[in-house]
Amino acid sequence: MNPKQYSKTPILIGCLFFLWPAFLEAQNSYVSIKKNSGAFTLSASGKSAPLYTGSTDYPGVIRALKNLQADIGLVTAVEPELAINKAPAEKEIVIVGTIGKSSLIDQLIQNKKIDVKDVAAKWETFVIQVIEKPFPNIDRALVIAGSDKRGTIFGIYDLSRQIGVSPWYWWADVRPQKNKNLYVSSGRYISGEPAVKYRGIFINDEEPSLGRWAVEKYGGFKHGFYEKVFELILRLKGNYLWPAMWWASFNSDDPFNPELADEYGIVVGTTHHEPMMRAHAEWKKSGVGDWNYETNAPTLQKFWTEGIQRMGIRESIVTLAMRGDGDMAMTPETNTALLEKIVTDQRKIISDVTGKDVTKVPQLWALYKEVQNYYDKGMRVPDDVTLLLCDDNWGNIRKLPKLDDKLRRGGYGIYYHFDYVGDPRNYKWLNTNPIIKVWEQMHLAYNHGVDRIWIVNVGDIKPMEFPISFFLDYAWNPAKWNQNNLDEYTQQWCEDQFGKIYAKEIANIISKYTKFNGRRKPELLMPETYSLVNYHEAENIVDEFGELEKKAESIYEKISPDLKDAFYQLVLYPVKACANLNDLYVTVGKNRLHASQGRATTNELAERAKSLYQKDIDLSSYYNKTLAGGKWNNMMNQIHIGYTYWQDPKESVMPETKTIENPTDPEMGIALEGSEKLWLTSSPEITLPEFNSYQKSVHYFEIVNRGKTSFDFSVTASVPWLKFSQTSGTIEKEQRITVSIDWPSAPSGTTQIPMTILQANGKKIVVLAKITNAGSEKVNESSGFVETDHYVSIEPEHYDHAINTKEITWQILPDYGRTLSGVTTLPVTAPAQKAGGESPHLEYNIFFSDTATVAVQLYLGTTLSFNANEGLQLAVSFDRENPEIINVNKNETPKSWGKVVEDNTRLITTTHKISSAGKHILKYWMIDPGVVLQKIVVDAGGVRPSYLGPPESYHRKVK
Repeated sequence: MNPKQYSKTPILIGCLFFLWPAFLEAQNSYVSIKKNSGAFTLSASGKSAPLYTGSTDYPGVIRALKNLQADIGLVTAVEPELAINKAPAEKEIVIVGTIGKSSLIDQLIQNKKIDVKDVAAKWETFVIQVIEKPFPNIDRALVIAGSDKRGTIFGIYDLSRQIGVSPWYWWADVRPQKNKNLYVSSGRYISGEPAVKYRGIFINDEEPSLGRWAVEKYGGFKHGFYEKVFELILRLKGNYLWPAMWWASFNSDDPFNPELADEYGIVVGTTHHEPMMRAHAEWKKSGVGDWNYETNAPTLQKFWTEGIQRMGIRESIVTLAMRGDGDMAMTPETNTALLEKIVTDQRKIISDVTGKDVTKVPQLWALYKEVQNYYDKGMRVPDDVTLLLCDDNWGNIRKLPKLDDKLRRGGYGIYYHFDYVGDPRNYKWLNTNPIIKVWEQMHLAYNHGVDRIWIVNVGDIKPMEFPISFFLDYAWNPAKWNQNNLDEYTQQWCEDQFGKIYAKEIANIISKYTKFNGRRKPELLMPETYSLVNYHEAENIVDEFGELEKKAESIYEKISPDLKDAFYQLVLYPVKACANLNDLYVTVGKNRLHASQGRATTNELAERAKSLYQKDIDLSSYYNKTLAGGKWNNMMNQIHIGYTYWQDPKESVMPETKTIENPTDPEMGIALEGSEKLWLTSSPEITLPEFNSYQKSVHYFEIVNRGKTSFDFSVTASVPWLKFSQTSGTIEKEQRITVSIDWPSAPSGTTQIPMTILQANGKKIVVLAKITNAGSEKVNESSGFVETDHYVSIEPEHYDHAINTKEITWQILPDYGRTLSGVTTLPVTAPAQKAGGESPHLEYNIFFSDTATVAVQLYLGTTLSFNANEGLQLAVSFDRENPEIINVNKNETPKSWGKVVEDNTRLITTTHKISSAGKHILKYWMIDPGVVLQKIVVDAGGVRPSYLGPPESYHRKVK
């Protein structure tokens, strides 16, 4: 593929999905610890094959080769010789070089020892091959030949990964498994070209963690720091970097920074608001006058000219245009004509300084925030400039090219976020990015022809190790990973870090904690986020995280000692810290509720909240001060507790708790599941949520003490089939009583049974239990969901029928969203459909107990109107009624968008009349591709407030 022709038509993209496997051989395992027939001995019997290269090759290649030398020594304890120019005396050697740059490789090509027709002149491609008699006096060689500098470097690091050295060996202290014997199977292994030309990371929001760490370890963002970053990017087969920029200037803080980037092979750019290779920190330090082109053009032109002069011939991508000073919006008066003039003047500077055809210098224009509005209003830049499209800072892509748009020479890119500072609230502490969501959005982008630049904001780097790996791996080969095998990706990644023994278990932990964090980011948590009284929601959240924490701790105890530091960083700390944080907020919520009810447990909960807050401090302190001997001091300084608006507070703030003074004498109260009220006397309203035979419901009430001294109690009911977890005892502070039904003994139909709670002093309170023991044979024999307690809750993958077409199919996205999964249609390039008949839709059988006007609540993914702001449409209907068409993005406002991303779901409601009891068919219709359905709740008047919605209703699937 010609690197100058990276933009593809949709047809070509589709073809690549079928052709790509032929170019993926290097992704398969070709290194073994056992020798097979014809294998090349990389290391055995206390000896490693020498590495041989020429001095005329790129310095970056020789640097990478030195890393391979160290990697082999790390794995085998026998570091190989590195020979430059002079051939080693051994009979079996490793020969490394770049086509056209290495005389060794060129000689092998000339002598027809290797065939590079499918490698030469390609972009970042390599071949790894075992050959016989490469040169006189050498019997065999393992050859790594690259099409260009990075092609060779990627080949070197591919071998490093194959022998067991993780790209995160330094950044996450991942220790490779020791193996004395390493063999490379005979054959020819080719990488193929990357699907996305420029693939990289943006170090951002680096205070107070990465910035303070870099200052302590390297004196700032100096070349010692960046050498570690460059190596990491290359080991991950990336090639592009936006450097840290809050207060640093990559080019002027340390003159070695840009020189070493070019030597390593890293393409350096500047951010969306730093044009012409100048850091904003440089303007703050030395800029004269306002950052305003209308009033200060000569000064800005001089400033930008210096940036291009300094860039020289180093490989770079120049950012064009302007935003306001300090990454702010331009003034409301800014017009597209002015911005177009700025771009024209900037390109003249580039041409004048470089002496090149300006169309040959890589440039981008970032359509970030309000800048996209200029584009939508008609502003254009020359065709050779890459349009860098952006997400909304929360992982939702705002705009994509239309499938029939004319191809651009500069193509399209995406600026994506794993971290953000801004509305509606910062999120920069830990990983909150499930890779299924990243896949869904970047799959959408790639299939719309966005393949020139992919860059992702990674914050402090370290908390984002897993999604960074996925983002760059997926950018290299989007055809390899899809919605059905991302669990394999996660397991393979865990195996690369921790070996095979616990890889599956660890993968499950990582998938679940990122899913849990994704449903609401830690910085957004509040004591009232999860319901304390409905659907056991808050308790379930704490229990889920608690189980995950137990699993992580169990593996930590068993895992090899040399992997404990890596496991703590990548798995244990984020799980323990997030489990603790969720527990803290739920405990504070309970404390405030109990204070309002006068419970004797109030002050105890306040003390527990304080201990959980201290635990958070202790966990971060261990990470900073003790982990890996203090290597990562300051890395866990990000504030994540105590937010009151979008910006983080200057320091963590313990959530406010309540304390009360209870009287000495005991006083009994009753708290019910489903109510925040405490009952001190009997009332007809004291009724538990409905018990029903389909759900086999179990509910509870709590006997509460509002005094300091204890009292005895008893619980009775008039029927023996009503069961209690405890029927008598002593209440010091409170006791939860679980109520269940012996369903075979319960009468059919609906029954209301009083339960009497008696205090020893004679006080009694009556609680009512409404029991529905019902069900028709039709329901039992048919598939579908059953309305209970006046609602139906549905996980979308549990449809009764999926109506596909030859071109469009329904697909499940495992672990997508807040509860079970998501459902969407593929391909994402399908044309819009007209809802009705046999057009694509999902059918859900629902059995209603009565007539009703119901609200169908659709919990959707947070996808934006990437289709030129037209909005994405779907439709809903029951039975044979006409589908009701909904534009899910219509009337979007900053406030409504903020609610969507905070909740990580878009809630859409339609209203329907159910005119008869019995079976009905709910139909969910596809109109536009790109919509993801997360959950359906049909409210017939019984849905109680909660964050995640009611748990799934009883349903039966008949095959």
